[in-house]
Amino acid sequence: MFSPVCYLSEQDIIPDPAAMASPSPLKIGYVPEHFSTPIHFAQKYFGLDADLIPFPSGTGHMITALRAGEIDIGIGLTEGWVAGLGKPASEIGDGGYRLVGTYVETPLCWAISTSSSPTSAISNPDDLKGSRIGVSRIGSGSYVMGFVLAEERDWLLPTTGGGTDAESAAPYREFVVLNTFENLRNAVNDGRADFFMWEHFTSKRYYDKGEIRRIGEIYTPWSSWKVVARTQLVDDERVEDVLEKLNKGIEYFNGHHEEAVKYISTELDYSEEDAREWLGTVKFATRTQGVDVKVIERTVEILQKAGVLLQGVGSKPKEMVVKKR
Repeated sequence: MFSPVCYLSEQDIIPDPAAMASPSPLKIGYVPEHFSTPIHFAQKYFGLDADLIPFPSGTGHMITALRAGEIDIGIGLTEGWVAGLGKPASEIGDGGYRLVGTYVETPLCWAISTSSSPTSAISNPDDLKGSRIGVSRIGSGSYVMGFVLAEERDWLLPTTGGGTDAESAAPYREFVVLNTFENLRNAVNDGRADFFMWEHFTSKRYYDKGEIRRIGEIYTPWSSWKVVARTQLVDDERVEDVLEKLNKGIEYFNGHHEEAVKYISTELDYSEEDAREWLGTVKFATRTQGVDVKVIERTVEILQKAGVLLQGVGSKPKEMVVKKR
């Protein structure tokens, strides 16, 4: 007795690639500091389906990774993103990324740090003119804020543009590229750099331990953190999903400060006291989608005045932002 034979068509045998394929998780670059806590909550509680990739060296490194296709989304400092997109097209092409969201509404307090040596000749910011500034990368927030500090104190020399020309016109003897916060701390103590700037609460632990010395501070004249996406992905629905999950992570953060303090003080490099103090200084966006173009216009204006960007060159603020508020 023979069993019935079932004949399969070629369509039945060969799977449809469109049906089989599913979008891979996006790769999100972030700075592994206290500001990343809502991102952690978004992934832990709200299904943020993404590979989180830490960039302790900051926004400048993320720009390089975005342009190389190594990450898809970056959450970093406003001044770094804007400085990156404001360079001439001959240097950066289309820039590689665009602004899609707002993460933190409050400005950032940059602490000014120098050697812990009691014999150091540097005692206040006025002593920094003509010195060696340590930066994580050229174009990073720590680099850009050096020009903002100089502009604020009227140290800038005449300049015709950003980039190399801006460096030659800056009132510093040298920009010492050191990549990480640890390297920056070591450099002011071993003589490679005279000072550097980094976020206040991230630096405070090392003041308290006597490893570095604080001589001042400077605030960004803009809201401090923005979200960007690779140019090819700005209309991808996965980017919108990431922003929605960040909204939920921020909402949870706002309602669970004790859990935030525990996470920051046990998983990150902060004391419980500093974590609590920081909570009183920061305001995250309740809705991350979109960027206020006026904020970017103000940032460009100041960066041009500081000599980081050149007027009439690079993307205009409206071109930098693809999701507007």
